[in-house]
Amino acid sequence: MAARELFAELAAELVRRPEVSLGRALQNEVLKVDDKIFAFVREDHLVVKLPATQATGLVDAGDAAPFESGGRVMKEWVAVPPAPRECWRQLLGDALSYVGGE
Repeated sequence: MAARELFAELAAELVRRPEVSLGRALQNEVLKVDDKIFAFVREDHLVVKLPATQATGLVDAGDAAPFESGGRVMKEWVAVPPAPRECWRQLLGDALSYVGGE
């Protein structure tokens, strides 16, 4: 399944929650919690905002790359290559919890 299709499927599950919405930003469809972006897809990678220790762990393990925008590395954001559905589902849940302050 293509990255955007998988993202759309997983996003449809998350937007059932009242605090989660879909929007457009950064030239992409994005997931927001309480109007704060927590995830989107760019170039077939899932881009998520995670706690610094989790983000660093994913990068150090080779499971993600630091996300760059406008030539600078965005703090706590990582780009995760195509992965099994459950991996992306877990990362989306982690990002939602982190950005949503749960």
